Amino acid sequence: MGQAVQISIHLPSQYICANCEQILPDWKEQPFFWVVIVLQRSQYELVKSTPEIENEKQRLREKFMRFGCDLAFNLRDRGYLTDLIDPRTGYPLLSRPGAIPHNDTAVVKALLGYPVRKNKCCVLVHPMWGTAVYPSVLISTAPPTLLELESKSVANLHGWNENIED
Repeated sequence: MGQAVQISIHLPSQYICANCEQILPDWKEQPFFWVVIVLQRSQYELVKSTPEIENEKQRLREKFMRFGCDLAFNLRDRGYLTDLIDPRTGYPLLSRPGAIPHNDTAVVKALLGYPVRKNKCCVLVHPMWGTAVYPSVLISTAPPTLLELESKSVANLHGWNENIED
């Protein structure tokens, strides 16, 4: 049985639209793009900082990076500008970083309406998984139908039990 993952495709939040040039300076000529939210279920609630929880965050970050790079390069090979945001830094992985970082938790709150618990860092509260959720984001100019198809294909390769919505 694979890892539980929720993937959804959205128009960008107002924050991303208003700050696109400062988050992704190489994307300023792109009139339209989509945000892919990837939520991975964690083995632990991510509310404290313990060695086990920090290792879990790193494990989930690495899983997203492998998934995100596979998806991004598949879409780039088809001519679509695509990048993933490093969940740890908030900066794009494949594009030149901008002046301000992206905030995955704030985007999930804005686009999915999930509550956020303020702690030393902001922790997302998933309706089914509670605080045992690790958010990450990919941004692409590919159309939602292609994003959904490619996301499912790549998720299956990574052993994820995905729930993909657009």
